[in-house]
Amino acid sequence: MINIVKPLVTAIALTGLAATSAIAETRVTYKSAKTTSSYYQMAVQIAEAMKAGSNGDIIVTVEESQGSVQNVMEVKARGGDYVFTTPPVLVRLAKGGKAMFKDKGDPAFAEIRALFPIPSLTMHFVMSTASGVTDFAGLEGKTVLLGKGSFGAREGAKYLKLFGLEGKVTIADVELSGAVPALKNGQIDGFVTAGSWPAPNVIEAAASTGVAVLSLSDEQIKTSKRARLVIPAGTYAGQDTDIVTTSLPVVAYTTTKMDDATAYALTKTYWEGKAGMGAAAAWWNGVDRDLMANIKGQIHPGAVKYYTEAGFTLSDAQK
Repeated sequence: MINIVKPLVTAIALTGLAATSAIAETRVTYKSAKTTSSYYQMAVQIAEAMKAGSNGDIIVTVEESQGSVQNVMEVKARGGDYVFTTPPVLVRLAKGGKAMFKDKGDPAFAEIRALFPIPSLTMHFVMSTASGVTDFAGLEGKTVLLGKGSFGAREGAKYLKLFGLEGKVTIADVELSGAVPALKNGQIDGFVTAGSWPAPNVIEAAASTGVAVLSLSDEQIKTSKRARLVIPAGTYAGQDTDIVTTSLPVVAYTTTKMDDATAYALTKTYWEGKAGMGAAAAWWNGVDRDLMANIKGQIHPGAVKYYTEAGFTLSDAQK
């Protein structure tokens, strides 16, 4: 009898430990971007930081995405373990059933809540030193590569029109991936790119060719209707002064389906691990408390708990 009971008690105890372990472990799916993008690399870094910062209690699985619109649309079919990245403006459009979300509305969109900001899509107007261009007026008569189909290409074309340069700049028919070689051999005078800063292609161009990254005036920034962002002096080779440019904020979101404890743990681990991520990839150094202002809608209550404890200032609309 003793020999039967003892193994049974042991088995029950082991089962209890396994159940406790399973409860302690939090699994999250993080939907980011295409595998070739910097935002997918960021997602991988976040997954690693979550695992390290939680001693393995938070396991993040990174999923490739075809874009931010898809990320938002999947809210309709996802559960409480879903985290995704998107510009805040798309969340606003989804909740209002406007633009690309017209006739595609769903009550699930109203349940989207923010967790934390990640590096913004930052506009870079990069001109070779040889071109002599130091401001937007100097672009007239020059050849500029905008790329095709990307946010940077669309935004670049928009700025040329807004600033009275439409038809006055030759647009090079070259993919953005060929921007640096084209700049080196004089095929183009400059290129436009959008991504987290410091941008790898701008680093390469500045180091190998010598470039000037154009700043926007306060009036131009106002006209663009984008967020103002400053790239500090010294970010790129030969950059002696700050670059004032625009950005499209990007935020990590979840929904009210996520429990408060998980949202709290994710947010706390993210901010506490950000310095370590910044040591490995400089684009994290551009994320600070000031970017919280870019979150226009509600923040998840679990995340609000962390921000309150950590002394962040939140607006009434975010709480």
